[in-house]
Amino acid sequence: MPDEAPSTAHAHRVTPKVSYHHGDLRAQLIAAVRELVETYGPDGFSVAEAARRAGVSSAAPYKHFKDRPEILRGVVSEAMDRLRAAMEAGAAAHPVGSLEAVAAVGQAYVDFARAEPGVFRLVFSLTEGHENAPDLLTKGARCFGVVVHAVAACLDLPPDNPDVQRRAYMLWSFVHGHSFLHIDMKTKVTTAEIDDWDYLLGISHAVLASAARS
Repeated sequence: MPDEAPSTAHAHRVTPKVSYHHGDLRAQLIAAVRELVETYGPDGFSVAEAARRAGVSSAAPYKHFKDRPEILRGVVSEAMDRLRAAMEAGAAAHPVGSLEAVAAVGQAYVDFARAEPGVFRLVFSLTEGHENAPDLLTKGARCFGVVVHAVAACLDLPPDNPDVQRRAYMLWSFVHGHSFLHIDMKTKVTTAEIDDWDYLLGISHAVLASAARS
């Protein structure tokens, strides 16, 4: 769509920064675009509006990004770093090798989707272009690697074990689906109360407990 500014009805939301250091302008622009994506979606914001929120000229973003798609990839890259860090912190809050550590990785994933549904959707809507962005492929693998390592510790097997990889994928697909069902408000189809932690522990137990006993 044309790079037009959002409606003036939303002008009161703009909080431009009066100064910045060259080194952190890129981070400020990513933060501004992230906020706009949550409000308007990835197709509904303007680069000019992001520049205004960062307190710079409309030409300034192009000193750091080639074009609009590259700005969105920057948002995705930063989001994947934050998601991985949250997943790692979740696992670290529980004993190594415990089902709780595995469930906490999933909890961090669900919490991220709830807190930033627009960015969460954006991360996965760009999947088709990741073959041209090896850095995003690497970051995606690192996010999945957090799940793999939590599962490997629980099963007392090496991360590259095929059964570890398979069960990690099963857990990731359960949690990924639950996250999207939640932000799409589709969990109301059931009359049962779905508590995230109970759900995540139950799934972790179902996928891993039998393997741990064998």
